[in-house]
Amino acid sequence: MKDEVQSPEERSAGLKGLGCSRKRVEDVRFTQGRGNYVDDIKLDGMLTGDFVRSPYAHARILSINTEAALAVPGVLAVLTAKDLEPLGLHWMPTLAGDKQMVLADGKVLFQGQEVAYVVATDRYAAADGVAAVEVDYEDLPVVTDPFKAMDPDAPVLREDLAGQTEGAHGPRRHHNHIFTWEQGDKAATEAVLAEADVVAEEMVYYHRTHPMPLETCGCVASMDKVTGKLTLWGTFQAPHAVRTVASLISGIAEHNIRVISPDIGGGFGNKVGVYPGYVCSIVASIVTGKPVKWVESRMDNLMSTAFARDYWMQGKIAATKEGKITGLWCHTTADHGGFDACADPTKFPAGFMNICTGSYDIPVAYLAVDGVYTNKAPGGVAYRCSFRVTEAAYFIERMIEVLAIRLNMDAAELRRINFIRKDQFPYQSALGWEYDSGDYHTAWEKALNAVGYDVLRREQAERLEAFKRGETRKLIGIGLTHFTEIVGAGPVKNCDILGLGMFDSCEIRIHPTGSAIARLGTISQGQGHATTFAQIIASEIGIPADDITLEEGDTDTAPYGLGTYGSRSTPVAGAATAMAARKIRAKAQMIAAYLLEVHDDDVEFEVDRFVVKGAPERFKTMKEIAFASYNQAIPGVEPGLEAVSYYDPPNMTYPFGAYICVMEIDVDTGEHEVRSFYALDDCGTRINPMIIEGQVHGGATEGYAIAMGQEIAYDEMGNHKTATLMDFFVPTAWETPHYTTDFTVTPSPHHPIGAKGVGESPNVGSVPCFSNAVHDAFRPFGLVQSHMPHDHWRIWKIAEDLGLHV
Repeated sequence: MKDEVQSPEERSAGLKGLGCSRKRVEDVRFTQGRGNYVDDIKLDGMLTGDFVRSPYAHARILSINTEAALAVPGVLAVLTAKDLEPLGLHWMPTLAGDKQMVLADGKVLFQGQEVAYVVATDRYAAADGVAAVEVDYEDLPVVTDPFKAMDPDAPVLREDLAGQTEGAHGPRRHHNHIFTWEQGDKAATEAVLAEADVVAEEMVYYHRTHPMPLETCGCVASMDKVTGKLTLWGTFQAPHAVRTVASLISGIAEHNIRVISPDIGGGFGNKVGVYPGYVCSIVASIVTGKPVKWVESRMDNLMSTAFARDYWMQGKIAATKEGKITGLWCHTTADHGGFDACADPTKFPAGFMNICTGSYDIPVAYLAVDGVYTNKAPGGVAYRCSFRVTEAAYFIERMIEVLAIRLNMDAAELRRINFIRKDQFPYQSALGWEYDSGDYHTAWEKALNAVGYDVLRREQAERLEAFKRGETRKLIGIGLTHFTEIVGAGPVKNCDILGLGMFDSCEIRIHPTGSAIARLGTISQGQGHATTFAQIIASEIGIPADDITLEEGDTDTAPYGLGTYGSRSTPVAGAATAMAARKIRAKAQMIAAYLLEVHDDDVEFEVDRFVVKGAPERFKTMKEIAFASYNQAIPGVEPGLEAVSYYDPPNMTYPFGAYICVMEIDVDTGEHEVRSFYALDDCGTRINPMIIEGQVHGGATEGYAIAMGQEIAYDEMGNHKTATLMDFFVPTAWETPHYTTDFTVTPSPHHPIGAKGVGESPNVGSVPCFSNAVHDAFRPFGLVQSHMPHDHWRIWKIAEDLGLHV
């Protein structure tokens, strides 16, 4: 046979396994317009649902009159909180241990909140019905500032919690207070700060933004009254978790609920939680006996679905005169909006914010986070990051820059002398994490050399002198960032959501002819799972990736898993895939040995076959073994090659990166130009370099949008000022910078294939890099405190405040 004369290297290349830049198999249908999204689903007799939304940020509902709406042709029903209350569905639990109104119950807490749900024969009738619902509001005092929300005379927002001094995460010390979460040694940290040679302080604000996926949220609910089975299609990043929550909320037995996630046009954390549209659609289908579709508009998505960030981080960092960091202190005020609906693991009410010591060997640290209610939309999703890691990375990278200014030290050198050393791994951080592996110094030196850092600094100095002489109005800023992320949630000992341990799963079945199908508890929203997971299997069991099909997103066929978000797919589900494949390989070894009439230990795996040790001409290929397995190859051993793995990782994984941005800024207009952006990522073992590069480009572009213009903004009355794409910045090809990507490889010691995950890293690393470039441009003129986003007006204002305008 042809493959018998091929070298192992040739056969390995034919598998398209680990390390191969295999083209994405998903792209064939997407580029031909054959994707299958929620809005593409059309069922017989399907109805449409739409919401009446509050124009007020805080108001009491005096009355809701639905008579005119019910008279609109095509309108079949209008649901309000009073209709849902007898079913116990007017409120629902959030992933953060709070509860949230499904439909406004007595009053509204943010502009755009769902007040009533109109069910009609089509979207046009539903829109007419929404317009016809009459709601009488009494406006109430609005608070959008989390600090003012904690004033003694601030309005009581959550009247349902009146008198409750305990919340899901401990004591509440104010009627708008949600929790206080503390990590680290407060007394020791304050003692270090009191005795330090130098202490740098800064209020670091990471503004409210929004994931804004290409496809908005939506679902189709279909209750079959004959079988008693509910089928729910939707934009779900965690289909199994949604099924469990739907069962808990509705009372329908979980085995009678089927949740399907078809193609999802981007998630970025926005589609992890449960929204009122899902609950109302289920109820409407039960009431009408027909399928009901709900798909939100772009404005609805920006106004009411889960936001991201909105963290005010007061920081203090202590160091010696030589620049050795001795302590870090951080107090964060977290604006959660009207309900605490963050998608964080139960034990971490502020997510993984305690990774805020970053890449640095900081001996003592203290972190406190206060969650606060305001009149804004709820959410707090991990927008392309692992549970608040982006906020943590932004905080420490800004504090490093501020400390460098106080010390009058080069920021690159300050980082270098404080990095955790390679020989310190596994490293125990002052705030409780065990970093698995890293080689920060190597990555940093590679990055600095790649961009010609010393030359850039000389050019920057020359430009500054030219600016002072009036020869140019443009300054150069060099943004530096070295970040460490924590991903792979997670070990069940640490991470759960609503009591569900955050393991993940994979089931693999080998067909008689040697092809395979793998089913996972994850769901891709553009990460390329069908491509990369097949590559893992290809390398593990020797079947070409092109012969492996991947299925996700159907709770009736996929093993239970906790979904895709926080860059956990490869660290957790990828590990489950490798472990399931190894179970198959172990059985295949037994079969091969039996067929070759040798002991199991006398055969070894080589690329796509088992060979007899010392006699490589004697072998059995995986395809031969697969066929034999279906003919009871070994007497007494069950036929077939199948395996399932539920993987609970022993630790998180800790990818890291070194990013450098060179930016030119016109002080008179506030306009900027990103001249170059270098991104070095270390994600451990690299499965598909091409997909990694695509992930870096996409994540860095989102980071650019966040740092340089993207914002969810409100006025003092709680009116949403950025609810359309006329005002919410989404970079096009025109604005998107050019990226240079690079890498080092530091495998995770506990992951089966050494992978760490990369999907979130470029968003985590790029935001402080862009922001630091802006601040660095103005560093020669003094310490500047400018909050993101750094749009043209805010940059212009920095120059004005510094007296740099002509």
